[in-house]
Amino acid sequence: MATAPRAVWKGYLKLGAVSCGVKLVGATSEAYRIHFRVLNRKDQLPVKSAYIDESTGDTVEAEDQVKGYETDKGEFLLLEPDEIKALKLQTEHTLDIDGFVDKATVDPVYFEKPYYLIAADAPSTEAFTVIREALAKKKVSALACIVLYQRTHHVLIEPQGKGMLMTTLRNHNEVVAASSAFEALKKVKVDKDMADIASMIMGKMVTSFDPTKFEDTYEDALIAMIEAKRKGKKPPKAAPRPKENVVNLMDVLKKSLAKEGETPPKKKSA
Repeated sequence: MATAPRAVWKGYLKLGAVSCGVKLVGATSEAYRIHFRVLNRKDQLPVKSAYIDESTGDTVEAEDQVKGYETDKGEFLLLEPDEIKALKLQTEHTLDIDGFVDKATVDPVYFEKPYYLIAADAPSTEAFTVIREALAKKKVSALACIVLYQRTHHVLIEPQGKGMLMTTLRNHNEVVAASSAFEALKKVKVDKDMADIASMIMGKMVTSFDPTKFEDTYEDALIAMIEAKRKGKKPPKAAPRPKENVVNLMDVLKKSLAKEGETPPKKKSA
């Protein structure tokens, strides 16, 4: 398991008049992923990215760069670093709890990124533990607001082990309504026998959630290809594309069920 990274935020968790020092550490890591460098094909040396003036083609150094908001085509309003910095909220180091909800009522599409929330120091441990145990006892999650990476985020906080889990939430205008994604789908009448067979297949495949068994087949393929090239061997053959032309869905379902050691249910006589 990846080691916990350094704290990305330090501040105070507040519940009414109760407050305690807390810090956030990332709950996920991409350290295990393969990272590529971009090279110059001619000399095989690394290249770096640069900001280029669209008009002159010249490189623009960091001290000459400034943020701009396009008010009209080709017209920009300049925003200086000091002006943006002045907008930081006074509460940027406070995690205020606004209310409590049942996590099951929160649509998972709003979940963005998880962080571990822990007590910042020994004096904060008692108040931190009281808040965590109260959440566990009431079986609720806390809704709060935090300034993280110069942005205001609404978050969901829940007890987890000796600490808590804080998940940033997407804003409503960042989420695409499911109705707009599904509106083109036509209503299909499902054959009861096929639905029964599909249910039997699912019944035979019930398992428990174990993320240690998750595999990144693409990452594994990259590693295998890199190792083969290092040893001067041919890269592994690509996996064949799955067949998509289902001729008879009932036959496919029956074959899938047979692989699980079951036979389809007999049709009831009318």
